[in-house]
Amino acid sequence: MGNAPLRGLEGYWFELPNSLIAQEPCPERGGSRLLVLDRGTGGLTLASFGDLAAFLPPGALLVLNDARVSPARLFGTTGGGAKVEALILDPAGVPDAPGERDLWCLCRKAAKLSPGTRVTFRGAGDPLEASALAVGEGGRRLLRFSFSGPPSEALGRLGHAPLPPYIKRPATGRDLGRYQTVYARRPGAVAAPTAGLHFTEAHLDGLRAMGFGTAFVHLRVGAGTFLPLTKDSLAKGRLHEEWAEVGPDTAKAVNDAKAQGRAVVCVGTTSVRALEWAAGPSGAQEASGMTDIFIRPGHRFRAADALITNFHLPGSSLLMLVAAFAGLGRVLDAYAFAIREGLRFYSYGDAMLVL
Repeated sequence: MGNAPLRGLEGYWFELPNSLIAQEPCPERGGSRLLVLDRGTGGLTLASFGDLAAFLPPGALLVLNDARVSPARLFGTTGGGAKVEALILDPAGVPDAPGERDLWCLCRKAAKLSPGTRVTFRGAGDPLEASALAVGEGGRRLLRFSFSGPPSEALGRLGHAPLPPYIKRPATGRDLGRYQTVYARRPGAVAAPTAGLHFTEAHLDGLRAMGFGTAFVHLRVGAGTFLPLTKDSLAKGRLHEEWAEVGPDTAKAVNDAKAQGRAVVCVGTTSVRALEWAAGPSGAQEASGMTDIFIRPGHRFRAADALITNFHLPGSSLLMLVAAFAGLGRVLDAYAFAIREGLRFYSYGDAMLVL
């Protein structure tokens, strides 16, 4: 991780051995380690994720993101035999009926996809045909797909789990299940809300039986979560847009918890973004729409009282969010401790609870 940071991000940089970037999930879901950070004192406790209940405030409300990852990564070849990888950027926006669909994709080896190039995506069953229409920035290409049946059926047959670029191996069938939370409901995300990957159904049931509450938001995680920050995003204080929803039941649950003195624990940075985007001076509010909220030091938190998260990339908007919540010095100290202890980083890595 030795690339020079963008100006303005120098303080959010750290050196991470490549050996600590998790390439596989834990053999058993929920078997990861947990680093607990007391943001008031800076105290650190190393535990197992299964011990989470011992550290949560009594009666806490856990807010989880119910976004479901779509198998939106496709592999194909051009008419000239060149290999192509395309990630459909907005699978949730594709009408699920046969026909032609013009879809923006993030493509590897994008130079092979000049306008007019035809691509055939193969896998189980009938292939899927597409042609390149336009060139965008950062490897984006507008492709016209010809769906002979429902697009969801084609992606189910031909699509692969959209693993992040720092996982240096091909996705397997196992990833379709493990790169997905057990409570995922609504499809359309192209990246997982990874803090939730640690939970099993039995763990969640056990927490509820112990008096902890659960509520759900929806933030449709996009590929922009993996893109480096730009000078423009830093200057404007805005990120890539993603669809978010906070329903009336969740808004009520959050406000009731606050009124009763119970902590609101956001499971993942996406849950934080959704709740903070929808929160106002009078509390959590029902909301739906596109959000480009950029949470960084100086943000005044209205909803989140605690945070469960994974360990993030240096110089990333996710690290800035955690620093806004816990303080940059505390977070970097915790990350240095995690590196010394050999904790695993990023999507398939270990977890941190910030209280």
